Amino acid sequence: VSAHQGVRYIFTDGSRVIFRLSGTGVAGATIRMYVEKYEAASGNLSQSAADALKTLIQVGLELSQLEHFTGRKEPTVIT
Repeated sequence: VSAHQGVRYIFTDGSRVIFRLSGTGVAGATIRMYVEKYEAASGNLSQSAADALKTLIQVGLELSQLEHFTGRKEPTVIT
């Protein structure tokens, strides 16, 4: 945990899942989940971002227990 940076999970392969709270108050605040994965030039660069990040997203959701704490089963926005 880093001050003012949210919660960061950094994996041995360099992949990261980061959670940050945005908004000015607790009620109505937004939880942002950032997911990054390194893929070598010799890797599967033709796959979609959704496919490439699917497993890492699932791990992040399990670690954070977002569904348990928020009651949401899916995001409201994906960018």
